Amino acid sequence: MAARIDHTVTSGTFSLDGQTFDVDNNVWVVGDDAECVVIDAPHDVDAILRTVGDRQVVAILATHAHDDHVRVAPALAQATGAPVLLHPDDRVLWDLVHPDTAPDGDLRDGQSIEVAGTALRVLHTPGHSPGACCFHAPRLGVVFSGDTLFKGGPGATGRSYSDFTTIIESIRRRLLTLPPETVVHPGHGDSTTIGAEAPHLDEWVGRGY
Repeated sequence: MAARIDHTVTSGTFSLDGQTFDVDNNVWVVGDDAECVVIDAPHDVDAILRTVGDRQVVAILATHAHDDHVRVAPALAQATGAPVLLHPDDRVLWDLVHPDTAPDGDLRDGQSIEVAGTALRVLHTPGHSPGACCFHAPRLGVVFSGDTLFKGGPGATGRSYSDFTTIIESIRRRLLTLPPETVVHPGHGDSTTIGAEAPHLDEWVGRGY
């Protein structure tokens, strides 16, 4: 059976630099009826487990380590037996959320993660955070962009460990080079396509978005 993409939204908070905001987070689950990977583990482990169902979870992939993306990652790992994988450059942010629990493994640029006969290629896209990663599934025609690229612009870079110039270069070099029909599934909000976002890059730069 071909891999499919399942989706749920969980609600909670994002906290950094002494401020807290209410947020809704996308959780993307990629797999078939037997196995899957979970992309991000934000707020509600039970909601994620309902989306997973009785499938084996091969891995929990963290797009980055802001608390609204990894808050229930250790609990989800315990419930499923799956490893939590994070780019090591985001360990400083992980430790703010889970100082007593380490991720189970590292993500690295170019790594291929196989699930249900489908490869997800890791793209290291720093800027929103040092270790931010996107996951490109060419066979499915999608990229899971975390908080690097949204419908309408790049992710926020106004907080600690983020940088606007870096995120723009990540988007320019790693995402806008994907086929224009590639569907972008972000960490928050609606999906878009590479072709819909690419023409606006210079506008974002001009506004210091």
